[in-house]
Amino acid sequence: MSLRNLPSVDRLLTSDAGRRLVDEFGREWSLQALRTSLGEVRQNWQDGQPLPDAGQLVDLSRQTLQAWLEPGLVPVINATGVILHTNLGRAPLATTARQELQSIAAGYSNLEYDLPLGQRSSREQLAAHLLARLTGAEDALVVNNNAAAVLLALTALAAGRDALISRTQLIEIGGGFRIPEVLDQSGARLVEVGTTNRTHLADFERALSPATAVVLRAHSSNFRLVGFTTEPDLAELAGFCRRAGLCLIDDLGSGALMDTAEFGLAHEPMVQESVQAGADLVAFSGDKLLGGPQAGILVGRADLIARLRKHPLARAVRPDKLCLAALIPTLAHYARGEAALAIPVWQMIAAQPAALEQRAQAWRQQLGLGQIVDGESTVGGGSLPGEMLATRLLQLPADRPDELAAGLRLATPAVIARIQDDRVLLDPRSVLPEQDPALLAALRTTLGRLGQGDPR
Repeated sequence: MSLRNLPSVDRLLTSDAGRRLVDEFGREWSLQALRTSLGEVRQNWQDGQPLPDAGQLVDLSRQTLQAWLEPGLVPVINATGVILHTNLGRAPLATTARQELQSIAAGYSNLEYDLPLGQRSSREQLAAHLLARLTGAEDALVVNNNAAAVLLALTALAAGRDALISRTQLIEIGGGFRIPEVLDQSGARLVEVGTTNRTHLADFERALSPATAVVLRAHSSNFRLVGFTTEPDLAELAGFCRRAGLCLIDDLGSGALMDTAEFGLAHEPMVQESVQAGADLVAFSGDKLLGGPQAGILVGRADLIARLRKHPLARAVRPDKLCLAALIPTLAHYARGEAALAIPVWQMIAAQPAALEQRAQAWRQQLGLGQIVDGESTVGGGSLPGEMLATRLLQLPADRPDELAAGLRLATPAVIARIQDDRVLLDPRSVLPEQDPALLAALRTTLGRLGQGDPR
C-alpha cells in the first residue's frame, strides 16, 4: 500500500464512523483530530508501519480527541508522607471549606454586593475582620498568593526607594522564586546589609539613608542557617524602624496560626507573634500551615493596608470568589478553637504513630501482603525544614520498585508513593481517611496487573 490509499478527510467525515465522531465531538474538533491522525499515520508509514483502514483512522482520531479533552487536573492520593506537598497541591481543604466552595461555585454570591444596603461593596472586606481578630492586627488584605502579597507591599510602599534586607535572608523558594527578583519587579532598590551568616542591628543603622523606605524580613522557612550566625530579632528591627520612620514588612511564608511546638515540632514563627513584635505588615500563605486555599494574606497597620487596597496592582492580584469561599470557613475553625480537629493539615500533623500503624495494618490485611516498617513524615511546603514526625509505613513487595510506583501513578485514582532504599512505601499520615477504599482499589488493580498480591 502507498499513501495514495489513505482516505481523504472528507471521506472520513462522511463515513458512518466519521458522522458518529462529529455527533460526539463536533465538526471542527473532529476535523482537527482527523488531520492530526493522518499526519501521524504518514510519519509512521515512512518509519515502516502499515497503513490503517478508514475505521482504524477514525478510532485513532477518537482516541486523540479523548486525550485532548481529558481533564488536566485530577485527584491523586498522596501517600508520600509529605503533608504540604507543593507538587500535589499543598493543603487539602477542611470539609466546611469544600462545602462552601461547592455552594458558592454553583451560582451567584454577594462577592461585591451589600445585601442590607442593596448596593455595591468590596470583596476585600469579606475576610478582613476574621483575620484581624485572629492575628491581633488592625486590618487585613487577601490577594492570590504570598508572592503577590510581598510584591504588592513593596510596590506600594517602596517603589523607587531603598528596601533594606539582611544577606542571611536573600532566599530562593520553590519554582525559582527569589526575594531579590521580587524586589526588582516591585521597583524597590535592594540594599543588602550584613553578611551571609551574621547581621547586626548596626548594619541596618549604617545602611540607613533618606532614600530608605522599608526593611524586609524574609523568614527562612525552607532552610536553616546554623553555626556561627546571628541576626536581629523582629522586635529589635521594629524598634529600629519606628525610630527611623520606616515600615517593617515581615514575610513569614508558612502562615502558622497555631504553635507547632505543641505537636512535637520546632516552633514555627506565628503570625500573631509578628504582629505583637511590632511588624507593620506581615505576609503569609493561605495554603501552607494555615490549611486553606492558595492565597496571600497581609495583616498589619490599617493605614498601610488602606494604601495597598488603593494601589492599581491590588486589582491584578485580588482573590476570586472561590478562594474567599474556602478561606473564610477555614479561618472560622481557628476562631472557634477547633482547627486541630477540623483542618486536615493539623489532623495529619497531630496523628500519632499508634493510630498510623492501625491504618497501615488495615491496608496490609486488606491487601494480603506487605509489611509494616518504621519511617518519618515531614511537613513540607517550605515549612519546618529538617523537622520529622515518626510514622508507620506499609512497605509493598516489589522486585522493580520504579515499575510499581509508575503503575500506581497511572492508576485511577493516581497514587503517589515514596521510593526509599529501593522500597515502595505508603505513609498513612498524608492519606485522608476517606480515601482508604480508593487507595486499596488502586493498589489491588496495579498489583494484580503486575502479577503481585491478592486480586480481590
